[in-house]
Amino acid sequence: MKKGVIIFVIIAPLVAIILSLAKAYYYYDVRQYEGEDVVFQVQPGEGFPSINHRLERAGLIGSTKVFYRYCQMKKLMTKFKSGRYQIPTGSTMHDIINLLIYGRPITIELTIPEGKNFYEIAAILETNGFISKAQDFIKLARDPDMLRQLNIQQETVEGYLYPETYKFDPHQSPAQIMRVMVEVFRQKTKALNYQASSLTPLEVLTMASVVEKETGARAERARIAGVFFNRLKKKMRLQSDPTTIYGIWERYKGNLRKEDLQETTPYNTYKINGLPKGPICNPGLEAMRAVLAPEKHDYLYFVSQNDGTHTFSKTYSEHLQAVEHWQINAKNRAGKSWRQLKAN
Repeated sequence: MKKGVIIFVIIAPLVAIILSLAKAYYYYDVRQYEGEDVVFQVQPGEGFPSINHRLERAGLIGSTKVFYRYCQMKKLMTKFKSGRYQIPTGSTMHDIINLLIYGRPITIELTIPEGKNFYEIAAILETNGFISKAQDFIKLARDPDMLRQLNIQQETVEGYLYPETYKFDPHQSPAQIMRVMVEVFRQKTKALNYQASSLTPLEVLTMASVVEKETGARAERARIAGVFFNRLKKKMRLQSDPTTIYGIWERYKGNLRKEDLQETTPYNTYKINGLPKGPICNPGLEAMRAVLAPEKHDYLYFVSQNDGTHTFSKTYSEHLQAVEHWQINAKNRAGKSWRQLKAN
């Protein structure tokens, strides 16, 4: 046998073994991350090179080359999802890849209560660190392009930001958060029987938002809805303080003044007939159902009893007596508002 053939016979298997080992090195880098559990964030739109180098700098992978080759061969370089991920100690490169592609990002619970308008919701999101500036969310809530994308046929997103406990990635964009909230609204309200009402779906939402702001007492919602329907039938103005406040929200200081009641806005139901221009907050399902099935009665007025409930009257003279008793009498005013009742 020729010397060259003998050398080939000896070397060829060694080369094959080396290539196999190299392939295994690229595919099965079993080095484990030995640090403490750490949170790693993939930014929205972040490219693979940046992710790769940041993983190495954080000590989570041993080699950017190995990580690159593996992801390239497996066609994973564009598969990484944005979000914050908890990477536990002992994770291998493959564990980390699986987590960043198939795992669930860390989420934080945030409760959006009923009866909040989009200005207040923006402030809640900013205070809890989900957005950097409330004004960005407010601007988006009025953006015509965003409203078209959400298929909302009004000038703002008001009323569609459903009250719920959400699990948000704290680095989701304002637009992503808004889309989630509107989608939840549609899921939660799709079974409502809008055909049972003489109002359009938007009018139902608008009246429900007024009912939501007027009372936190569950048993009263359908009764208050009935008052508003009775007033509409008699061509009476709704004369609802919360609607008037909404019309001047950006300059409202906490006290509704006499001159505010005299100012004509699309939401001042002391000055305009019918419903306000649109919703004034995010009503819950109970308020929506109350409007779709209002209580049948002859009441036309109600006044707060300062404990979260109201006295209802059929005539204006009865109403004046109730106002005298509950609002002008200082002792009777020393109670809880409906907002305090709802908080409890």
